Amino acid sequence: MSHKRIPKRKAAIAVGGVVALGAAAILLPSANASQDGAPDDAAAAPRTLKAGDASDLATRLAGTLGDAYAGAWYDGEDKRLVVNVVRGEGDMALKVRSAGAEVREVDNSMAELQAGAGTLKSEATIPGTSWAVDPRTNKILVTADSTVTGDKWDRLESTVESLGSGMATLKKSEGTFRTFVSGGDAIFAGGARCSLGFNVTAGGGSPAFLTAGHCAAAGDAWSDQQGGEPIATVDQALFPGDGDFALVRYDDPATEAPSEVNVGGQTVPIVQAAEATVGQQVFRMGSTTGLADGQVLGLDATVNYPEGTVTGLIQTDVCAEPGDSGGSLFTQDGLAIGLTSGGSGDCTVGGETFFQPVTTALEAVGATLGDGGGAGAGDQADGQDAGAEQDGAGGDQGVQEQSDMGSDRHSGLTRTH
Repeated sequence: MSHKRIPKRKAAIAVGGVVALGAAAILLPSANASQDGAPDDAAAAPRTLKAGDASDLATRLAGTLGDAYAGAWYDGEDKRLVVNVVRGEGDMALKVRSAGAEVREVDNSMAELQAGAGTLKSEATIPGTSWAVDPRTNKILVTADSTVTGDKWDRLESTVESLGSGMATLKKSEGTFRTFVSGGDAIFAGGARCSLGFNVTAGGGSPAFLTAGHCAAAGDAWSDQQGGEPIATVDQALFPGDGDFALVRYDDPATEAPSEVNVGGQTVPIVQAAEATVGQQVFRMGSTTGLADGQVLGLDATVNYPEGTVTGLIQTDVCAEPGDSGGSLFTQDGLAIGLTSGGSGDCTVGGETFFQPVTTALEAVGATLGDGGGAGAGDQADGQDAGAEQDGAGGDQGVQEQSDMGSDRHSGLTRTH
């Protein structure tokens, strides 16, 4: 296999992304905006927090509260963190208020919810099902796609009922859970098309990127053009199992891999990886459907794909379609959250989409991103300037790009593993 040297290559691999106007109107004018928190002395009332700060506070409180902690979520409208505390733990509730979060007393502990998820795993691991803890309802959200019928549905329903009243909610999805193989920026291998998620710095300081692990089944050598010369090689991949991620190293060590997401004519600088928070507003970029937005619905989700079970995912109501696999999930203030794995539905009727947490993937492959030492950190100022110059560049550009990309919308690959 030949490798083409591309000195100082700008490796965002832009292919003219499609910008969904609804999401773009929210994201682009304020890509680097921030919100000031409430004064530290306002401990009696919940503080106003950015989603990233709320995630950090939730992590700290989870360690402080111990068994009294029953999950947390972000109220995007009021910009507050809401923390569930098991009923009767008054002292712990006071700690939450003192830290600046809102308290909600609940009946189900996190240990009980996790035990329920364990029962689902042992009794109802059925292709086309998923489950995740939903802190907003203090229940396990169990979802079955359109393939779960007859005896399989009866088995799932009886397992959910066995957990007891108030422990789980069962809902039906009209679509079919599948991995979105096919493409932020498109990458190609072996006839398959996926999306580049985030550029990173791999061990030894070499430039690389993250994408979905199930994409790696298509081949080891990846290009930024269909049928083009390879520019990167798969180094590590996991799917199915405890994740869906792959580290792909650029073949040319001189490749510049900026820490940013191309959202169609503009870029959003990515400053660091962060944990997702339920209720958080997020954006997904993929070369098939472009930019879409929505909310985080659940964490540590288990999805039973036809190819196998994947655990530890983020559940959202963001739409996606074949071609978006591996694409980036991020926030408007530049936090890298996830990599597109799969789901059901499409961007016409909606559906569920699951994402691999970026933090878990980085730790597993030994890579860094953004301000944490990721590739292209020195290019972030340039990216911010470019974004500032193009803010308010009109929505007509997005409409034209949607039209231009229409013929490429269904250039996907149906893959079996």
